[in-house]
Amino acid sequence: MPPAIPRAVPEAAVSEATAPAGAPAPPWTITLDDVRSAAARIADAVPPTPFLHSRTLSDVTGAEIFVKFENLQFTASFKDRGALNRLLDLTEEQRRAGVLAVSAGNHAQGVAYHAHRLGIPAVIVMPVNTPFVKVNNTRTLGARVELAGETLAESMPRGQEIMAREGLTFIHPYDDPRIMAGQGTTALEMLAQEPSLEALVVPIGGGGLIGGMTVAARALRPDIDILGVQTEYYPAMADALSGRSSPLGGLTVAEGIAVKAPGPTARHILATQGVDVAVVSEAAIERAINLYLNVEKTVAEGAGAASLAAVLCQPERFRGRRVGLVLSGGNIDPRILASVILRGLTRQGRLGTLSVEASDTPGQLAAVAAIIAAKDGNVIELAHNRLLPTMSAKCTDLSFTVETQGRAHLEDIAQAIRDAGYRVWQISEAPDLG
Repeated sequence: MPPAIPRAVPEAAVSEATAPAGAPAPPWTITLDDVRSAAARIADAVPPTPFLHSRTLSDVTGAEIFVKFENLQFTASFKDRGALNRLLDLTEEQRRAGVLAVSAGNHAQGVAYHAHRLGIPAVIVMPVNTPFVKVNNTRTLGARVELAGETLAESMPRGQEIMAREGLTFIHPYDDPRIMAGQGTTALEMLAQEPSLEALVVPIGGGGLIGGMTVAARALRPDIDILGVQTEYYPAMADALSGRSSPLGGLTVAEGIAVKAPGPTARHILATQGVDVAVVSEAAIERAINLYLNVEKTVAEGAGAASLAAVLCQPERFRGRRVGLVLSGGNIDPRILASVILRGLTRQGRLGTLSVEASDTPGQLAAVAAIIAAKDGNVIELAHNRLLPTMSAKCTDLSFTVETQGRAHLEDIAQAIRDAGYRVWQISEAPDLG
């Protein structure tokens, strides 16, 4: 039996209820000066990432799209910013003792990298089912990794035990003033380069990124429109701001924003600043991942693609406006990325399945394959089934997976097979993008 594939582990909330003593008591406030101070402190080690106009994405969405490529940070995520700003705030005694984070994703790598660079011992507690690639990456970046619990909430007791025993300082993933100020430097860079931006679209997990960006952006441009984005499986911030309650949970391609309890400070900032939150489907996020890959030739993780997904889902809100998107990270499992690519090709009809009923006699498979080839289709997979009860015992089902130029081409091939006297009883359908 093959080994079980580890479940994706969301970067779930480490709430103020489970955070150890010594963590800041939320809600607190940060100011534009805090964000500017963070920008100056991290400038040498976290250089500005590109913020580029995308002509093709602008054509696709009807807006003037500018993309902030935070996937080009050293650890491929905006988390570098806040992690470094927080670590630079440690006392000499805290530096000597070391730090601890509880994380299964980008926060772990940001803390591990910058702690190692600064000579600060770092311990990262991760759930036991964290994908091996993330565990290995975190170790490679210099941290000691401890595996405990099935979820981050279950990992926290081990973290508290280690902190108490070793005298470590806890580094919260989002609900910390220095973390949030560091993340807010993203907005400073975007508005410095494109001061006429009319809107910012930002993914929301715990809220550290959008909280810091909102403080900075609204201080500089009180009129700027800010939209947060969450996946349909984890609409926790949208619920908190609207006063509703939705079921939370599920396997999502955007595990970086799969947070059940966003930070209270971020909630307060978004509520007082009148920031809207959009909820997008998994299919829309997958489409955005594929657009970034095919148009910008860059890899976006699900959370990183969420901002583009929101613009795709709300074209009228952004049509003709100058919009800044935060591509917050690019740490996507290669196996998941491969699946997203193939699913995207299926949605476009560039990969499709044709199920053909044929007599169970020699030469039928070759005859149908020849029709597909004559119409410039490429057969990449074939299944042969004689046991379908809906067919005559003298018939067989030939199921072809075909590479085509698009859905119209797939339909054209199907019609050619029908014209040759065969029944095409099923054609794969493109799923609704939501």
